[in-house]
Amino acid sequence: MHAILTVTIPFFALILVGYLAARRGLLPLAAVPGLNAFVLYFALPCMLLRFGARLPVAELLDPAVLGLYLICALAVVALTIALTRRAAGNLRDAAFGALVAAFPNTGFMGVPLLVALLGPAAAGPVITTVLLDLFVTSSLCIAIAQLHDGERGAVGRSLRAALANPLPWSIGLGALMSVTGLTLPGPLDRVIAMLADAASPVALFTIGAVLWRSGLDAQGRPAPRLSPGRYLPVALIKLVVHPALVWAGGRLAQQAGLGVSDFQLTVLTLAAALPSASNVSLLAERYRADNGRVARIILASTVLAFGSFALVAWRFGVAASARA
Repeated sequence: MHAILTVTIPFFALILVGYLAARRGLLPLAAVPGLNAFVLYFALPCMLLRFGARLPVAELLDPAVLGLYLICALAVVALTIALTRRAAGNLRDAAFGALVAAFPNTGFMGVPLLVALLGPAAAGPVITTVLLDLFVTSSLCIAIAQLHDGERGAVGRSLRAALANPLPWSIGLGALMSVTGLTLPGPLDRVIAMLADAASPVALFTIGAVLWRSGLDAQGRPAPRLSPGRYLPVALIKLVVHPALVWAGGRLAQQAGLGVSDFQLTVLTLAAALPSASNVSLLAERYRADNGRVARIILASTVLAFGSFALVAWRFGVAASARA
């Protein structure tokens, strides 16, 4: 456990630093979108590009990993909507609750954290989950949310929004470099390396700032308090039910001889045990969902994940890997 905490505490500490900086006014709220844009459009794509270029394409598109994670994500979406639709109030808010329950913070947090815990080999399965959540989980939940308003073409618009995200393109370019053996010129490679090195600390700091900002109303004042019953169950689905489903599904896949290794199962389960993706709050605001509820779910899952993620990692014996 000590080895796990040695890795995880700095990650959560940087989130706390970002939260406190925004709360104390040291980081103006007007600067948060700029930080978010830097991570999303520059630093994180460079980090994923470098990982993708170093990995065999088979590790990025392993059908057993794709199938296992996708089935579990869809199960979490269906379960969350079924259990929380009444508490959410309508289908749109239930759909965004399902999205925060099924979409872990793999991009901003999961890739660097799991690579730090398990080594570079963890990047393949984690990046696979990023692709699935961007293209399938988020598109499906947004489409369900838009059905609340009777909008047509919701799936197509959701997919177009996913294609506008730079992360899949950076992963795809990295995979192309892996297949072709293409390398970048020295100066350009160095620029990309510098941006990639900035991804993890800036992303974690930004998560904290976004969490503080998402708890404010349009006038910059603390949003009205919500009953824990409206958001805490969804946070627990994210941190407990999601990883449990992935682990159970993985064990069934192994017994059926479907080619999911113990290492892949560990990575996928830990990815599912991550807190909710902070960018879902921005999506909820864009699609006129109850952003206050979504923000509380994200905040609760992030706070609780400090302990729950370490326990899941300890349960999987990650300490030995962390020392290796």
